[in-house]
Amino acid sequence: MHVIGVIAEYNPFHKGHLYQINKIKEKYPNSLLVVITSSSFTQRGNISLLNKWDKTKIALDNNVDLVVELPFVYSTQSSDLFAEGAISILNALKIDTLVFGTERDNISDLELLADIQINNIEYQDKVKEYLSQGLNYATSTNKALEDLTSIKVDTPNDLLALSYIKQIKKHNYPIKYINIKRTTSYHGSEVLNNITSASNIRKLYLSDNCIDNLVPFDKKYLYKIDMNKYYDILKYKILAEDTSISKYQTVDEGIESRIIKSIYISNNYEELIQNIKTKRYTYNRINRMLLHILVGFTKEMSKSMREIDYIRILGFNDKGRNYLNKVKKEVNLPILSRFKRDFSPILDFELKTTSIYGLINNDRNLILEEYN
Repeated sequence: MHVIGVIAEYNPFHKGHLYQINKIKEKYPNSLLVVITSSSFTQRGNISLLNKWDKTKIALDNNVDLVVELPFVYSTQSSDLFAEGAISILNALKIDTLVFGTERDNISDLELLADIQINNIEYQDKVKEYLSQGLNYATSTNKALEDLTSIKVDTPNDLLALSYIKQIKKHNYPIKYINIKRTTSYHGSEVLNNITSASNIRKLYLSDNCIDNLVPFDKKYLYKIDMNKYYDILKYKILAEDTSISKYQTVDEGIESRIIKSIYISNNYEELIQNIKTKRYTYNRINRMLLHILVGFTKEMSKSMREIDYIRILGFNDKGRNYLNKVKKEVNLPILSRFKRDFSPILDFELKTTSIYGLINNDRNLILEEYN
């Protein structure tokens, strides 16, 4: 039996995700499908329209066998740290194959780029050269790779796929990987066979447009929320802490002064991002900065929480339960199906971020579920 891993955010779960699951089951009919998903907040610093428990229910209802949590300390980081956390947990759970979506047909060029990033000294020098020109890190790495190979990678799923491949190669994990090409563009607004991008679904839903044909679940599970809901709290925290916000993860290189200046002239969250934004700082990077300030996630915390020390199970079907019972003695990390206070700093911080998420959503039941 193949044990297939998928890294997801499901913000929200949509028919493109269902298409991927069906393709996996078609290719590996007797497989067990393990999904590791971010919970309350996402890799780009956004809030999830689905809470972790509803994500889990929807995934299990749509042929996923086992759902595992990707902790906040990994799920809201750059693509490499996001991939490091997710792949390490999936490897501990003994998956043999990773499946991911890409914008391109063939991933042989991504394998080449991963090898260059791991082993090529000239690549590192070129990245430093582009950074010195004031470019952001993502652009600098992409330009360095293009200089060396003439291969251009600038779409979100391909960049994440590159990070996944790099982590597998870097750690010599015994994991094969395959890609499934997306049927629509990542941020596109086109709809093909009732499949469109998650960003387009969020935009439609938050603008009160009908999305019934785009998601395979009842809309009652969706929160109508965006990061503007946190703006007043974020503004208070930035003004109260002033330049000490530099202690928070991803708040680097003197950007704290620009954040403080911008908070005085901004009327909402989107304005704040636009006022901070420069060619060095991408929209997603600023989003992550502001989220880390909001929840109090410091550089020191990120440094001390780099090594995962547990696996948290969010849900499973009978097949998933049987698999866990079979492999639990071989897994080198504790497997948790319930929250345990003071068990791990990473898990305790997960409770904190879930509480902040539930506070804005006015969902006390979410916090109670976290303890159960």
